[in-house]
Amino acid sequence: MPLTLYHCAETRSMRSLWLLHELGLDFELVTMPFDHKHLRTKEYLAIHPLGRIPTLVDGDLTLFESGAIAEYLCERYDDGRFGRGLGHSERYPFLKWIHFAETVLIPCQNMVQQYVFIPAEARSEAVVYLETRRLGKCLDAMEAILEGREYLLESGFSAADVSVGFSMYFATVFVSLHDYPRLRGYYERITARPAFRKSVPADQKEPMDWLKPMLGPLRDPRTGKPIG
Repeated sequence: MPLTLYHCAETRSMRSLWLLHELGLDFELVTMPFDHKHLRTKEYLAIHPLGRIPTLVDGDLTLFESGAIAEYLCERYDDGRFGRGLGHSERYPFLKWIHFAETVLIPCQNMVQQYVFIPAEARSEAVVYLETRRLGKCLDAMEAILEGREYLLESGFSAADVSVGFSMYFATVFVSLHDYPRLRGYYERITARPAFRKSVPADQKEPMDWLKPMLGPLRDPRTGKPIG
């Protein structure tokens, strides 16, 4: 019975889709619109009780949360290329970065709420400024860790780069990477991977094309100020 991934394009489930492609696994992809009419149906709520994505089904196991799915796929199906299992010297740095991915993404999610879900007259420039700066602190930490290495772990590319890589992909619609030379190089390396390209919509030219018209200007992550 093949693995099944429930997915919405350019959301957290992209992490799971990207990793499935990296692993070269056979799987069924169920792509749904990012819309409550589809995610809150009785049928899907029977699979994920909160009506969120991703959900991975593997036989009798149903699993959600993208970090947990990454750990499961690496422990169950990886041959050592993308996971860092028990006993590996980088096991805990690996787990740290798998979950740091959400620390990067949460400020972006909060800015989406400001621009998309809150009426213009009720939006808070202070919230957008603070979330931009929070995101900038994450980027500063990554810029520092990438000194002298190509990926987050010294041993090379891993599922941690997949998890953080999606967050970076999302972040680029809010902030400029102009002043982060190591991070720019890192982002170019991971997004050039064939498995990454397979995980984005076929007609996609730039990250989050559908979302960009609803967002504010690109910002400097260190000052929080709009660019240009």
